[in-house]
Amino acid sequence: MSHKSPKDFFAPLAVGAPAPLREIPARPSRAIHFFDPSNPKMVDKIPQMVGTVDVLLGNLEDAIKADNKVAAREGLVRIAQETPGLGGASGTTQLWTRINSLDSPWVLDDLTTLVPAIGDRLDVIMVPKVQGAEDIHYVDRLLAQLEAKAGLTRPILVHAILETARGVANVEEICGASPRMQGLSLGPADLAADRKMKTTRVGGGHPGYLVREDPRDGDVTGPRAIFQQDLWHYTIAKMVDACATHGIYPYYGPFGDIADVVAAEDQFRNAFLLGCVGTWSLHPKQIEIANRVFSPSVEDIRHARRVVAAMGDGTGAVMLDGKMEDDASLKQCLVLVELAEELAAIDPSLKALYDGIEL
Repeated sequence: MSHKSPKDFFAPLAVGAPAPLREIPARPSRAIHFFDPSNPKMVDKIPQMVGTVDVLLGNLEDAIKADNKVAAREGLVRIAQETPGLGGASGTTQLWTRINSLDSPWVLDDLTTLVPAIGDRLDVIMVPKVQGAEDIHYVDRLLAQLEAKAGLTRPILVHAILETARGVANVEEICGASPRMQGLSLGPADLAADRKMKTTRVGGGHPGYLVREDPRDGDVTGPRAIFQQDLWHYTIAKMVDACATHGIYPYYGPFGDIADVVAAEDQFRNAFLLGCVGTWSLHPKQIEIANRVFSPSVEDIRHARRVVAAMGDGTGAVMLDGKMEDDASLKQCLVLVELAEELAAIDPSLKALYDGIEL
């Protein structure tokens, strides 16, 4: 059992390192768009994407061949140094990276290269296959030492991917392991393998995971409706609860079937409704879907503003369109109103939509 004082939790872990944040900033991150920094075609598109996507993430882990690990790392450094508006406190698009797993031969070089070279531009480091708080503690201390050596004044935040059963079981302690914790993402493919789930899909549902309508009048041979279920509902809900408890942000992860934009939108919306603030994008076509799904609709904002206006000081209850609205309703509506304000500040098209709402 740890006897660390709460006061010590917000002290730098290395002499000269920046002070830890006491609250994680609410920066819109509807789409975390992955790119391979060693792929020239992808790299050429990065400058045009700045300002059009909330987060650009240089991927160093899965999907990068072993022979390309060094090239990807060096490519990410060049991109961060040469791309205006990408990353940092004043960047119009956040810059994240997914480092290699903590047991890999590349991860130490990832951190010791990136932090001194582009630590002032790097907003969040995504750590794969996090098993427990000990993984976050390791990264936390190492980042503090590297930040101090590089003279950084702003701490780099950490994002954990839930990709193992043990990680899901330890999700509470992972979320509370460090003031650096920015959020969590669901890693459905690796998690499915670790759980020995019988699906080969990267995210999304499975036609075999269903419930069937009871037979009518005892006729087991007659037609019966089938309803496909969500394989990830439990895990996402558990992840959302843990993040909300610790004031950090939950995200859906990858949706592998790029062509099936309908199912991707459904999965993203499920995650949004459950409390997630964004998702991963593996292809530019998924950015538009994520931006739309993780932004409240005009109809939702109109209703939320009407409730806020009708509730006055927030006490009591009112009837609006035949429905009772009370203190709990107001809290729900304020979540949407505040999100709309955050998104309108960075998205002119949304600002125009929300500003045009008439009550």
